[in-house]
Amino acid sequence: MNRIYLDNSATTVISKEALAAVNEAYEKFGNPSSLHSLGVAASKVVRDASDSLISLLSRDRLSGNIIFTSGGTESNSLALLGAYHSKKRKQGDTLIISDSEHASVEESARYLESLGVNVVRVPTVCGALDLDFLAANLNSTVYMISIMSVNNETGAVYDVGGAFSKAKKFNPDIITHTDAVQAFGKLPISAEKLKADMITVSSHKVHGPMGVGALYVSKEIIKTRRLVPTVHGGGQMLGYRSGTENYPGIAGFGAACKYLKTDLLADARKITAVREYAVSALRELDVKLNLPQNAAPHILSVTLPGIKSEVMLHYLSSAGIYVSSGSACSSNTPKTSGALKTFGLSAFDADCTIRISLGNDNKNEDIDCLIEVLSEGIRTLVKRKK
Repeated sequence: MNRIYLDNSATTVISKEALAAVNEAYEKFGNPSSLHSLGVAASKVVRDASDSLISLLSRDRLSGNIIFTSGGTESNSLALLGAYHSKKRKQGDTLIISDSEHASVEESARYLESLGVNVVRVPTVCGALDLDFLAANLNSTVYMISIMSVNNETGAVYDVGGAFSKAKKFNPDIITHTDAVQAFGKLPISAEKLKADMITVSSHKVHGPMGVGALYVSKEIIKTRRLVPTVHGGGQMLGYRSGTENYPGIAGFGAACKYLKTDLLADARKITAVREYAVSALRELDVKLNLPQNAAPHILSVTLPGIKSEVMLHYLSSAGIYVSSGSACSSNTPKTSGALKTFGLSAFDADCTIRISLGNDNKNEDIDCLIEVLSEGIRTLVKRKK
């Protein structure tokens, strides 16, 4: 049975280059904090990986620093909690996020609410960020705004640059952060163009190893001490993330970034073509496509006719086809998706929604197989319900 993998937003297969870098790091092991030759060599690999990331996130290699973490969730948590604790906040200080953020941002925001922070959630109707609502809620209490670049469930591309421009125009000291985990490697990202002080990215979404992510932090945020560590200890990562660095993981992440630098736009065009083919084919089935006006090239959200996503996932999996139900990071929690609600879906319909996410290796033939099995599944499973 052939395997057709259409869950690339959950994780991607590690590239040959990244895997080779991981293996080499394990063979030439060394602690990047050690002063002997093995440690110095490991430290250079970490610096090189940092440079590769900076070159993909900023036009100016001296504009900021990279803090390597365990993944996107930790990076988001560090950005939100580290910014909050960096200054003496007052009861009612305001954090602005969207109403469709990844759980790592939403749950961090809820924790801050428990500390007395006023959290304003900007509506994202059908995947469009309500910039007028945002502008109306900018006031002297706002200290930070965090808006994701691409929604992990629907593929909606949010106008982060527009949002952050409004915030900075109102008050240049407002801290701006974007969760770019689903945008990184699919769309060009520029800290300057987005007016982003901090950017979250993740390795295993771009053919790097699992267990490593990064937070880009601008020099201005570091200079003005508007971020403090949430993990304390040996002072690694400029003191912002203590603990021995995941040297093999960082090596693999750096290797994956070198691949992105050469093939990003070509891959995006290729994936977009397959997505458009999939949209056309899915329109022939009894499904609802949740299509944002401005969509990333790799994500499709599809609502089934009264069939729970978990049931369809097992049906497709038995045929060697792998998709997801919303975000894999939150698929174990029973909460209704905020992102899907903005498309007018009921809680029941949201529970009947699958996510198809494409990668560099997917072809139109993969979509043909998906459509065939999905069509059979809809007929079979709807008939069983009757």
